[in-house]
Amino acid sequence: MKHTTHIAASIKRIVIFTMSVAVIFAVYRFLLPGELRTKSILTSIILLWAFSAYVVLPRLHRLLSKWYVPDYFIGRTRTADGLLGDPVNMAVIGSKASLKKHMKHAGWVEAEPLSLQSTWKMAWNTVRGNDYPDAPVSDLFLFDRKQDLAFQMQVAGNPRKRHHVRFWKTAQDWYLPGGHKADWVAAATYDNAVGLSLFTLQFTHRIDPNIDEERDFLVDTLERASGITHSEYIAHFFPPFATRNGGGDRIMTDGSMVIVTLK
Repeated sequence: MKHTTHIAASIKRIVIFTMSVAVIFAVYRFLLPGELRTKSILTSIILLWAFSAYVVLPRLHRLLSKWYVPDYFIGRTRTADGLLGDPVNMAVIGSKASLKKHMKHAGWVEAEPLSLQSTWKMAWNTVRGNDYPDAPVSDLFLFDRKQDLAFQMQVAGNPRKRHHVRFWKTAQDWYLPGGHKADWVAAATYDNAVGLSLFTLQFTHRIDPNIDEERDFLVDTLERASGITHSEYIAHFFPPFATRNGGGDRIMTDGSMVIVTLK
């Protein structure tokens, strides 16, 4: 059984690679503007990659994801291109002021808003391995809007690796499945490297597959900082699954949810 699964996974990777090459060839042959084609093979490849990754593929994903990605809450965020992103794996009861105060006391730093300036600063410090404790995080969308708050905890003074979490404020009359009330829902993940997205070919952070472990790390930091009055662990809140997020990174979860109440 395991051997059959391994063969199926290998075939799937070959098919994805073949389709990616075909898409790149089609972009170069039919979509790449003539003025971007040069006699230098290396230059043409770089221009083709940039045009495909930042112009063609995002538009293609936005078009297709409107057809097959649900617009109601399914416990998954969405990327700016409409792809399914990181799972929602935590909920919080508490005010915005309380959340920001306790996250700060627990050692988390509020991330800078994503902008052209902060993106270049992030790229520069990542390449050089410089400290950037409030580096921005990419935007993920829930309830048809990007995160309301984002926090990170840099590892060893290097922005390539960091704990980070995004929070979305819920509506007053909104409830989690099962009738659980929460003021915030969150998606916590751990960045362990920088690389190319499997789906868009853009440079991005790559996350560790075990998102449950990262969620538990976040809860532990808040508990150690005495920021939580009550914590409820709900097993089998969502069906367990192993899949990929919008950047193509493998993710796995047992489907559990933690709801914490802040002081």
